[in-house]
Amino acid sequence: MEINELEVFAVVAEERSFSRAAKVLGRTQPAVSQAIRRLENDVGERLIDRSSKDGTLTDAGEVLVHYATEILNLRRTARESLRDLKNLKLGNVKLSANEHTVFFILPLIERFNREHPGIKIDVKRGVASRIPKEVMARDVELGVVSFKPKDRSVESVAVGTDELVMITAPGHPLSKADTVSIRDLGGEKFIAHNAPSPYRQQVIEKFDTHRTSLNIAVEMPSLEAIKRLVEMDVGVALVPRLTAEAEIARGHLAGVSVKEMKLERRLHLVYRKGGVLSQAASMFLDLAREEG
Repeated sequence: MEINELEVFAVVAEERSFSRAAKVLGRTQPAVSQAIRRLENDVGERLIDRSSKDGTLTDAGEVLVHYATEILNLRRTARESLRDLKNLKLGNVKLSANEHTVFFILPLIERFNREHPGIKIDVKRGVASRIPKEVMARDVELGVVSFKPKDRSVESVAVGTDELVMITAPGHPLSKADTVSIRDLGGEKFIAHNAPSPYRQQVIEKFDTHRTSLNIAVEMPSLEAIKRLVEMDVGVALVPRLTAEAEIARGHLAGVSVKEMKLERRLHLVYRKGGVLSQAASMFLDLAREEG
């Protein structure tokens, strides 16, 4: 298999069209078709269903596109690593984090950018359960998760902790309390994230255990929207402390501990086991270890 043919195949698979792929690649459509035929002859399998109008992949095509993407990502990483070796002032750190864990790396990004201003930091929004797979596929070099992955193909480094906190508007009756009990919260209106998560399930179970009503009055698609509504005193919310530290420090929100919900989590940076990190990613990982 020629890597150029794999590149053509990956673009055709993404575009679901020979003509659109030709435009992306800057080639003629016949040249794209010939590259796909050579690849099919090489692997001995049909990769694209010619009878479909949308460029549907065959079963063999679905298998090969995964490896083609990984090979092309590896080539890109190799080129970037060689550029990094040539000039340590240049480079690119590719990370994946979700809406919660991205808050952990904000101070790291600020320091890293100050110390290495020529290195670009590219943070992709990921889904926590899929971040280790993104690392293994070389879509990113580092991932930030709030659990220790079970996948033995990735290494993880514990770099910090976080806990659950209840946030209220500064003028809310509970805003001056350091700690409250779940039983004090039966009459409160809660604003919750509408995505399933281990935090959400644990909160529901805790309220059930203490036979206290959990009144979810509003559900929102993002933590930022939840915080804004709490500031407006629409209700209270239970969020990871990291995500609201800045607003609590500025007095825009109040943070209150719920004594039955000391749900502390260890944050981890993950990377490919046995993989070679770029110079830039290695420096970022070293900084995270130092700060952690």
